Amino acid sequence: MKKPVPLLAAAAVLLAGVALSGCGASASSAGVAGQPEKLELRYQGSANNVTFPELAEDLGYFGPVKLKWVGNTISGPQDIQSAATDQTDFGGAFTGAVAKLVDAGAPIKAVVNYYGSDEKTFLGFYVKEDSPIRNPRDLIGKKVGVNTVGANLEAALDTWLKRNGLSDAEIDQVQLVVLPPINTEQALRNGQIDVAALNGVLQDRAVSVGGVRPIVKDVEAFGPYNGGPYVLRTDFIKKYPETTKTFVTGVAKAIEWARTTPRDEVIARFTKIIQNRGRNENTETLKYWKSTGVTKGGLISDNDYTLWTDWLKQSGFIKNDQVDLKKIYTNEYNPFREGGAA
Repeated sequence: MKKPVPLLAAAAVLLAGVALSGCGASASSAGVAGQPEKLELRYQGSANNVTFPELAEDLGYFGPVKLKWVGNTISGPQDIQSAATDQTDFGGAFTGAVAKLVDAGAPIKAVVNYYGSDEKTFLGFYVKEDSPIRNPRDLIGKKVGVNTVGANLEAALDTWLKRNGLSDAEIDQVQLVVLPPINTEQALRNGQIDVAALNGVLQDRAVSVGGVRPIVKDVEAFGPYNGGPYVLRTDFIKKYPETTKTFVTGVAKAIEWARTTPRDEVIARFTKIIQNRGRNENTETLKYWKSTGVTKGGLISDNDYTLWTDWLKQSGFIKNDQVDLKKIYTNEYNPFREGGAA
């Protein structure tokens, strides 16, 4: 299996700086029938970005339930691990990372998708315009900047390389360099890495500046797909069913709001949220926002997981031959499911 190559000390500092130590007990209601039992949800955010739970809260979709920000993260696997160990109440990550953690025995379940790739929003692997890298085989021995290992970017890259004829030994020679997403473009331009994995507004900004070109985009290689869900602990779902319903419904409705609202209005709302929360962030990249990237209401399907099953097995991330998808996810609390009251 490929080993990540450390590059910037800032990356380690950023990851180490996620403020989880201050998490205390969350406020709860008395459990009135039909009302949320837990009124405060701890979570990790994303710098210069608005998550769907944050949007849902701002739109009033959570009702009395409030979010408690405990820090930022750039790693999906770390985020769901924090949820699994009760350092936070929910976390989000690549579907494959969720499957891996469930396979390892973690008591979590995916409840609603929050990101993915479509014709407007996707992830791409970029090189400098004058780079000699043109095809998959050119990546052997090269450094690729990613936000974390064992997640969406690695899965997409490895699967693409495998489909294009590279052996496992050759794929292992493609070196992954873990970087904060905000620094990846500059690392590419500075020559510290050979390829930069970029998505969302950071990708659009890099393309607008010029001097880079894609060698592959995930939506071209795999078609549109849902990339990752939010997870809750199974004991949380059992103990707080109304809060679970409130959370999933709110996120699903926020996704639909963003999917159906004019783009300028969505960007304006995101900008207002960031400005009002006072975290010393930059809203400049929000102007590149294009779409949610996920299907209606963030509904989860078997295909979200089976797309990556071979990669998960080959990488040793899951040990069971058959993945029990019912154990991994549920749409029970999503109002946009078939028969739901959206």
